[in-house]
Amino acid sequence: MTELFKKYGDIAERVMHFVETRTTDQAPDIMRVPVSNYLDPDRWQREKDRVFKRLPLMLALSVELPEPNDYKASQVMDMPVLITRGKDGKARAFLNVCKHRAAHLAPDGKGNCSRFACPYHGWTYANDGKLIGIAEGSTFGEVDRSTLHMTELPCDEAAGMIFVILTPGLDIDARAWMGGMYEDFAALGLENWYYHKSREMRGANWKVAYDGYLEGYHFQAAHTNTVAPRSPSNRAHYEGFGPHIRLAFPQISITQLKDLPREEWGGHENDGYDFIRMLFPNFAFFLAPEMCQFAQLFPGDAPDRNVTVMNYIFPRKPETDEDLQRLDEMCDFFFNVVEEEDYMLGLQVQNGLESGAMTHQTFGRNEPGNQFFHKWLDYYLDETGETPKPVMKG
Repeated sequence: MTELFKKYGDIAERVMHFVETRTTDQAPDIMRVPVSNYLDPDRWQREKDRVFKRLPLMLALSVELPEPNDYKASQVMDMPVLITRGKDGKARAFLNVCKHRAAHLAPDGKGNCSRFACPYHGWTYANDGKLIGIAEGSTFGEVDRSTLHMTELPCDEAAGMIFVILTPGLDIDARAWMGGMYEDFAALGLENWYYHKSREMRGANWKVAYDGYLEGYHFQAAHTNTVAPRSPSNRAHYEGFGPHIRLAFPQISITQLKDLPREEWGGHENDGYDFIRMLFPNFAFFLAPEMCQFAQLFPGDAPDRNVTVMNYIFPRKPETDEDLQRLDEMCDFFFNVVEEEDYMLGLQVQNGLESGAMTHQTFGRNEPGNQFFHKWLDYYLDETGETPKPVMKG
């Protein structure tokens, strides 16, 4: 049994204890967060500039670009981003912009090609970002082509995921950024999974939405007929790895693990307990027996809006059309649960915050994940140099 599975077994034992004793992981005290943190346009802009544009963001899975010359183009907070895989197998990222007159080089979506021709004037770029052709260059005039390559973004690949920083010139080390969470994702072997599809969802301020991913206190009230029959409300284990969090939620059936040898408990994710693996500031990964859903959450075009890309993957591609249809239906079910039960509530929360009814939100001792997240967000915004301490206590 691996050390990681031993850790999982210890977590299973702990969340089983929570179920049996009606307890949960707790922070030392409550925490109050100003309502203005969710409304203030200046703070929202700082969040984009200092967090979303300067920290590594998981923008693609390796299996989305499995072959040389594969690419993925997308809008990330209104920034056109192009991720390519070169003939050398290396993943690279660029601003999807022609250096002539700023047209997008590749349409949003995925494909396979070794070069990109600008649809405006036909300038051509290799998928390593180099300008290789100027249409009728003899008439254009003398230019230094080395200054006209695509603008490259820091990009690194680790544990089957491709991370990008939206500001050119910054250092990136995906494995170091993941810290203690690297072992979790590496063990999943995501580079060999089947990528099914993605769907876009829109909601309230990005922190309102992310707050919902960080606790199970709402399961009984908000998910009475969907999540609550599987996972008891207000029972969770939290562990921080730098700014990242691994949450463990017990299932109603967790006490059945007692029928198995204790050393086997660590191999029963989705069969007694579930994990949500969170990478700061915007990534939530939930693996269920039926499918895997991971969310990429971004600030929208105003402080009261977010754009969330829900992605659906599975450890293996279904072998039959019937199995593929069942997977597709299950993906849509999970999407609808989040949209109709979480994000609709989030829009009400946003409206309530804007109403002036309160000056602060209060996160309880039983919501340590939320406290942890807001402390790290404050750290990156204030740049105090003081690393937040873990807020979780048993």
